[in-house]
Order: sequence, then C-alpha cells, then structure tokens
Amino acid sequence: MEQKENRSWENLSYEEKNHELFLRQKALLEEFLERGAISKAQYEKSLGDLMEKTGYA
Repeated sequence: MEQKENRSWENLSYEEKNHELFLRQKALLEEFLERGAISKAQYEKSLGDLMEKTGYA
C-alpha cells in the first residue's frame, strides 16, 4: 500500500503536495491539542504561523 501512496504522491503537482503537507501538519497540531501536548494558545499560534508561511491564511 505504501508503494501505491508513493506513486500517488509522485503524480501530485507542487501545489497539491504543499496543500497535502499543510493538511497533515494541521492534523498533527489538532492531535497534539486533543491529547493535551500543547495548549489552545500554542495550537492557535502554531496554526496561524503555519497558515501564514504556507499562504493559506
């Protein structure tokens, strides 16, 4: 299955890869928040920084 994912990844455009990476990073921040690894303030700061740096603001 990993090989199939790699092929799919290879077929994505630069913009699509960036968007997918953004979504993965956002999901990771959400997991950290849900598990109490970061505070709501840290989540909001990190998400804001991520959105600004990736242009999804």
